Amino acid sequence: METTGDADFLRAFEERSIPFESWTHRSHVRMAYLYLREHGLDVGLRRIRDGIQALNASHGDRIPEGALDRGYHETMTVAWARIVEATIRKWGGEADFEAFAAMHPHLLQRTLMRLFYSRARIMTWEAKRAFVEPDLLSLP
Repeated sequence: METTGDADFLRAFEERSIPFESWTHRSHVRMAYLYLREHGLDVGLRRIRDGIQALNASHGDRIPEGALDRGYHETMTVAWARIVEATIRKWGGEADFEAFAAMHPHLLQRTLMRLFYSRARIMTWEAKRAFVEPDLLSLP
């Protein structure tokens, strides 16, 4: 999916046609960037949340029921949205995702959340179901 233009990528996300195998961390960040750049944090986060849940539902048979480390995770979603939005606010949104990603490669590191959350805090059912504040470093 990375070779498609941003508009085509977002359309595929909204139509739930992104294959399970292509729904990677990079795809999550790309979608978040596009929504947050266009709509800001409040509306962008609502679209991110609704879109991820809808796409995950379309991949339902690939996501084990009751898996703590798979499927929609509210704290991860909110935390990543806040980090991406703060990056846009501080350094501006580039013309397209590829330019933005090249300027901010740290966002493509799945382990970035380790700066903010201990595993004991983020890998809980409470954090999966509702946003919990970080225990290591404050989010922007």
